[in-house]
Amino acid sequence: MNPLEYLYSIGLSIKKHYALKHQKKLPYKVISIGNITVGGTGKTPAVIAIAEEAKKRGFKPYILTRGYKGKTEGPCFISKGEGPLMSEQEAGDEPVLMAEKLKGVPIIKCADRYKGGIFALQNFGEPEISLFTDSPIHPSTSSPLLFILDDGFQHWNLFRDKDILLINSISPFGNRRLLPLGPLREPLSAIRRADIIVLTKMDNTVRSQSTTHGQSKVDSLIEEIKVYNSRATIFFAEHQPSKFISSTGDVFPLEWANEKKFFGFCGIGNPESFMQTLFTASVELRGFKIYRDHYRYSVKDLETIKKRAEQSGANWIVTTEKDIMRIKEFSLPENLVSLAIEFTVDKKFYEEVFSKM
Repeated sequence: MNPLEYLYSIGLSIKKHYALKHQKKLPYKVISIGNITVGGTGKTPAVIAIAEEAKKRGFKPYILTRGYKGKTEGPCFISKGEGPLMSEQEAGDEPVLMAEKLKGVPIIKCADRYKGGIFALQNFGEPEISLFTDSPIHPSTSSPLLFILDDGFQHWNLFRDKDILLINSISPFGNRRLLPLGPLREPLSAIRRADIIVLTKMDNTVRSQSTTHGQSKVDSLIEEIKVYNSRATIFFAEHQPSKFISSTGDVFPLEWANEKKFFGFCGIGNPESFMQTLFTASVELRGFKIYRDHYRYSVKDLETIKKRAEQSGANWIVTTEKDIMRIKEFSLPENLVSLAIEFTVDKKFYEEVFSKM
């Protein structure tokens, strides 16, 4: 292990030990969704899909998020279920995207997700719950309230009833190095904590890939996962393109892209995955510009993108829904669209997620 990785690992261990020692429990069930790598697993569409399914099953889901890159400190409401109450700069791009897509689902921002949960309860008819009480609270068993912990796999401060771990099937663990030399937030042994594991972005290209020894790469990945965790159920999920949305809010079906020429850009954790999704949607790319994850765009950046698009011969510009959240404050080109992505998974996944909830 490199000295930098070793220092990171020591710091992580100290943080985890302290968090577990002081772990708190909310008075309702908590489902955590997260990963062990930095970005690229398709977490936001998964959170949205699980929240929507929770509503269908009669639950009242609340999403607890730290609001990465959002400047406003919590606890506060990003949404009370009727759309965003904050800008992307205040709340972060992912929470604002969730707030736009999810109706009837409050989204609470707070670095301490326990305090965020208590804040939500106190502001939605549970005034008797105190931030400072140490006594156990026993809510009515008929209550449908459910907390969804966004990006919670490393948030040990809060007890969770189920841990869902997302692993990108295209590039599961990168170079297998810990931060800052690789994408791993934790050693692979952390996989053992997961109750449910989802291999995301499982399109036909991934399924058909083989190792140098002729074994399916998917089967090889599953074997490695089971070395660390043989009890968790493993599911396959796809992140499928569903539609295009213009900068003015118009919605176009995937077929709309036929015979059009596009210039793409994004600032997300796995830009290659977005490019592959564009190809899946039969988008003809004339050029593509990559920015770092959660990149903060400027007017000059947009001018550069428009100029590059014109030079490439493209008549449309395409990006992700997350990137749109970060440029909404600017005057957007009329020929700009985002590609909406949906998380699709076997129905048995939801049965596993919501069993005993």
